[in-house]
Amino acid sequence: MRTHSREPQTLGEGTLDRMARILAARNIDPAAVAALTDEPEPFSPLETLSAGMPPRYRAAVADHPKVLDWAREVTEAAVAPSRGARRQVTTGPSLLMAGVVGAGKTHQAYGAVRLLVQNGVGVRWRATTAADLYAELRPRPGVDSERELAAVSRCPLLIIDDLGAAKASEWTEEITYRLINRRYNLMLPTLITTNLTIRDLRAHVGDRVASRLRQMTTRVEFDEVDRRRYSAAA
Repeated sequence: MRTHSREPQTLGEGTLDRMARILAARNIDPAAVAALTDEPEPFSPLETLSAGMPPRYRAAVADHPKVLDWAREVTEAAVAPSRGARRQVTTGPSLLMAGVVGAGKTHQAYGAVRLLVQNGVGVRWRATTAADLYAELRPRPGVDSERELAAVSRCPLLIIDDLGAAKASEWTEEITYRLINRRYNLMLPTLITTNLTIRDLRAHVGDRVASRLRQMTTRVEFDEVDRRRYSAAA
């Protein structure tokens, strides 16, 4: 089969003149037409990332030393899929951030994701509370819970907020173990926040989950200061 290549064609002056006359006859401003055909300004990676975040955390800034260390390690571990392509999160360490309500854990987690993008790293990520995750994965008609669990397990970067806040049961403990164990085996970076102390979290999630978390995460204990209450008072 023969193929023919065609050189790009340009419009001659006669064609342009005819187009101008047609537009003028219809009272159409040629400048307005040109503005409509111009390509929109592309969004920056950080703007694109922020658009997918809850409004409260779109300007979040990570400043905790251990969170900054985590972002640096994940950045260094990022790999470009091909020459000239942007580096992507593949594997890396995880963080377990513990502290009272309002200590700034969630703020630091979203700020850490923003910092990765600022460092030039592409991030496919997902954020959920533990309670919302259990609700999404609970078996019900018309929903493939196993497929959803597999997707969450393989997400390159995952934020699990408020681990330990949902009511514990054998089912939630099993789901948590399966999720954490898969991410542990795949060495996928996970940012976990909890309002419980490390000791209380172990009692809530069980020994199997606690063992995996101990091996895969760096633990960050936040000061017992409710930043939300402090901000409101100020």
